[in-house]
Amino acid sequence: MVLNGIDSIAKYRHLFAGKRVGLITAPTGLTRNFESTITILHEDFNLAAMFSPEHGVRGDLDAGALVDTYTDPITNVPVYSLYRKDSKRLTKDMLKEVDIVVYDIQDIGVRYYTFIYTMLYALEDCANAGVEFVVLDRVNPLNGVTVEGNILKPGFKSFVGNYELAARYGLTAGEIATMADDQMNWNASLHVVRLEGWERSVSFPDTGLTWVHPSLGIPRYETALLYTGTCLFEGTNCSEGRGTTFPFEMIGAPFIQAQELADEMNAKGLPGVCFRPVHFKPTSSKHQGELCGGVQIYITDIQALKPLEVGVTLLFTIRDRYEQFSFLPPLKEGSRPFIDLLGGDSIYRTEHIQAKQLLEQFAEESKQFADMKKQYHLYL
Repeated sequence: MVLNGIDSIAKYRHLFAGKRVGLITAPTGLTRNFESTITILHEDFNLAAMFSPEHGVRGDLDAGALVDTYTDPITNVPVYSLYRKDSKRLTKDMLKEVDIVVYDIQDIGVRYYTFIYTMLYALEDCANAGVEFVVLDRVNPLNGVTVEGNILKPGFKSFVGNYELAARYGLTAGEIATMADDQMNWNASLHVVRLEGWERSVSFPDTGLTWVHPSLGIPRYETALLYTGTCLFEGTNCSEGRGTTFPFEMIGAPFIQAQELADEMNAKGLPGVCFRPVHFKPTSSKHQGELCGGVQIYITDIQALKPLEVGVTLLFTIRDRYEQFSFLPPLKEGSRPFIDLLGGDSIYRTEHIQAKQLLEQFAEESKQFADMKKQYHLYL
């Protein structure tokens, strides 16, 4: 049986007893039996404050929506925002309210997913303030072995990539916290409440755990797996499927001919996937209300699938076939184009580079990261 950190919290009561506890969590902060981490810490300990990441502690906010400070109506505990317009950090005033900060959010194992940076910012802030930090560890749903993609370059840091991770990094949140604390010399008072029964090679479907979507855009495990590659479309003028029932599984645009794209992609023989021509009208986000042609990606073999290869190959195929394709401009003046922030590099916009070249370069960086990260493994 696989147990996440919260399932074993009774063994770690000494960490929380007699302390004012602060909690960073989201709707995925649940035990195997769907009991909320909020409820457990509120009833068994002194839950003094909560700190809200993107989407809110109870998941009632959409992607990118700013979070206000408020009082949680169920526990009457104050909730302070870690997703403000001017900052994503814990302030000194917030940290005066607590003696220890606990992090419990399900990650999806991909660099361009903001929860990990909420954790790392908070870890650094707690280290600077002398406040203890606890990670209630959770499984990496994509497994803890496979590494894909390039390593983020220092000049391309943002809230969708603020640490030098590979695109798919094969670590748990607790392992990332341990690695960052060591590499950045934060000297935090860090505790990891470890997983039980999980082996690195195990992907989510084999854990026996129930999938709870970590955000509205990741409704299924298959979505999380494909997101490794298809999230890159957020940096383009193609719909990544937001506003449909299959975000990050359907890719399209008004200028795409669905059948010809599906035929071309299937002809490439990418392992573990097939492509079905689709037409859809997003109800929100890019091309809202417009008829888009495109493809739906079906996973046929989880073990054979290389999701970043799928995303990169699809992106470059659309780029080369349709002159209407473009990368989106920077979100604000002086910023980099969003594809650079997602990609951790400007290489995606290199005009003449092809998918095969890019993936060969990425393979070298993946190997470097995979070798380096082994020293921070907490699980076999």
